[in-house]
Amino acid sequence: QVQLVESGGGLVQAGGSLRLSCAASGRSFSMYSMAWFRQAAGKEREFVAHIRWSGGRTYYTDSVKGRFTISRDNAKNTVYLQMNSLKPEDTAVYYCATGSSPGTYDSWGQGTQVTVSS
Repeated sequence: QVQLVESGGGLVQAGGSLRLSCAASGRSFSMYSMAWFRQAAGKEREFVAHIRWSGGRTYYTDSVKGRFTISRDNAKNTVYLQMNSLKPEDTAVYYCATGSSPGTYDSWGQGTQVTVSS
């Protein structure tokens, strides 16, 4: 089991930036990839971005391409989500997740709130 702890959320004006962090502990050597998801009030959870732990290949959902950047620090077992040019529609609880095989996410963090004011 991998434990994940997110941090870095908060309130920001539209056009501003935030950086989220997700620190992994436990069986972190088993991670295949790490990802960020988000869930806005009254909506389903949606995928935002992921990064392969080995090799660093990244993938983004269309709505954040060019604005968000996912990166990792292997030595710290930490993944980051740099969010620039934030929009009110980016407001959500952001969760990091990891899994031991492609497309699976079986460990989740507690979530961090991101609020973008217009």
